[in-house]
Amino acid sequence: MIQTIKKRLLNGGVISQAEALALAKIDNKEGLYDLANTIRQHFKGDYMELCSIMNAKSGKCSQDCKWCSQSMFHNTNVEEYELVDLKEAENLAEENAQKGVDRFSLVTSGRVISNKNLDQLCGVYRKINQKSSIHLCASMGLLNRQQLDKLYDSGVSHYHCNIETAPSFFPEMCSSHTIEDKVKTIKAARDAGMGVCSGGIIGMGESMEQRIEMAFYLAELGIESIPINVLMPVKGTKLAEIEPLSDEEILTTFALFRLINPMANIRLAGGRSLITHIQDKALKAGVSAALVGDYLTTIGTNIVQDKETFKDAGFIVGC
Repeated sequence: MIQTIKKRLLNGGVISQAEALALAKIDNKEGLYDLANTIRQHFKGDYMELCSIMNAKSGKCSQDCKWCSQSMFHNTNVEEYELVDLKEAENLAEENAQKGVDRFSLVTSGRVISNKNLDQLCGVYRKINQKSSIHLCASMGLLNRQQLDKLYDSGVSHYHCNIETAPSFFPEMCSSHTIEDKVKTIKAARDAGMGVCSGGIIGMGESMEQRIEMAFYLAELGIESIPINVLMPVKGTKLAEIEPLSDEEILTTFALFRLINPMANIRLAGGRSLITHIQDKALKAGVSAALVGDYLTTIGTNIVQDKETFKDAGFIVGC
């Protein structure tokens, strides 16, 4: 089966949902990971795209997402602020550009950023554009077309809006908005001229079948950048005591996302501190991009060390 799927994918074909489910249960997991690595090399080459994010607005979120430390429904003692120091945002973007990071994104908590804050952050993007050539991204909630146009005009080339999980599982994780709301924003971002980054979190209690469902849903949307986060349970959230995924489940998920989305960037994102012992295997299971630096409300990774790790794994990274 692996050889049949390999030949088809290399010739531009696709994998079926039944085949993905069968691969998830296959005994030859190393063969599955090798297949994902081959498909990654064929379609994406050996370049590892690096991106970084900055938490530009923190806490007090009105949404009831069960996993999120920034939700007002949880008591997590997360730092709260209306807007980050704008000069600090400019400096961080420039610093990351100098370290060879390809993309930089400002991320805000809440269902949607206010127009006042949006205008302020658009000003930051314009200043970053004047100082460096780093590609700019944004993640600011369920924006409408007019707001997305403002971001595009300020130099933002990609908009990030995670679908988070499978459509069949999402209502169990959040009731204050829907996947359909997210898809509306994704389509509006495309209409505004931006590329789209959208992925999700694994390890929230979903089944492998639902992870595969999420991967196919992203394929249907034609998403070109898919971040996969491994849940880092935060005390005070509703998922604080959830059972962690096995190493095999994590590696199999990365591999299947690659096979289902062969031409997308499959991005190693949040939760990396939980999988350091299998990170080398993950890098050879279909990954072609990574989130580096500190994350939203958790400590991330050292960019310089990350670059060395990726180089040792055979990847080419930014200068």
